[in-house]
Amino acid sequence: MTDVAAAAAPDVSVHLGANKYGKAENRLVRITRDTDRHEIEDLTVTSQLRGEALAGSFLTGDNSKIVATDTQKNTIFALAKKHGVGSPERFLTLLAEHFTGSFDWIEGGLWQAEQHEWERIAVAGRAHDHSFVRKGQGTRLATVQVADGATHITGGVKDLVVLKSTGSEFRGYPRTEYTTLPETDDRIMATSVTARWRYLPEAVADGVDYDAVYVAVVQALLEQFAEVHSLALQQTLFEMGRAAIVACPALAEIRFAMPNKHHFAYDLARFGLENRNEVFIADDRPYGLIEGTVVRDGVAEAPDAWRDVPSFI
Repeated sequence: MTDVAAAAAPDVSVHLGANKYGKAENRLVRITRDTDRHEIEDLTVTSQLRGEALAGSFLTGDNSKIVATDTQKNTIFALAKKHGVGSPERFLTLLAEHFTGSFDWIEGGLWQAEQHEWERIAVAGRAHDHSFVRKGQGTRLATVQVADGATHITGGVKDLVVLKSTGSEFRGYPRTEYTTLPETDDRIMATSVTARWRYLPEAVADGVDYDAVYVAVVQALLEQFAEVHSLALQQTLFEMGRAAIVACPALAEIRFAMPNKHHFAYDLARFGLENRNEVFIADDRPYGLIEGTVVRDGVAEAPDAWRDVPSFI
């Protein structure tokens, strides 16, 4: 029997596994224009729903319990008008409460946001009332996950590109017949930080200031990256995570994905020139990829907080 025939045999059974559905990457811009000085909030929002009652759509095409993805899209924009946006964590919580509260068969879901930040254009030294320029230092992240009756909230940042021109070394690793990388006690170290942090449930219940925590975490990450004399990117990752948790009592854990952005000293000797760690070629592929988690001692694990969240171990 061929593989295709075997796959079609009547004694082979399957079942529907984990699933969710929704509307991805809704580009939401909310302008608050109650006065001459406008405010801008700019998010990319994804809404996905879960529930056992949704299985009929997958198994038989029964859509009687399917909240259409277009309805989810429209709800995002309507709630932004009715309730404003505020922090991305706050807005995603509003969406989660709406969908799980309005449809009793929606048991949970995953709501994600990326925040695109703007700052006012300065004209003659004065910040303009209604003209803005995009900021370029990282993109804020947030997720709200509702699973098994519990709500989990994470914040985060991605594309936080950092570089230190010295204060980094890499040596002492095993050498084999295939090792060509020279050891160094002075190298450029650069990475693009993606970090996501989980809030303690009690901090959420107490009304944590998500905006203030975001500022404090990013500042802690940047300061620690700059100050630590790095023996490896792994060590720097851990120290950055430790600093963030120390700085922010609301955090349970912080997870990182940090790819090396390699810079190799360019061979100028063939041109009769000495290169004293001054001229480099930036090489984007392949790259080392370092991932890790730093956890506050004594906190309970929450694996559902990370269900289907991209980019993490």
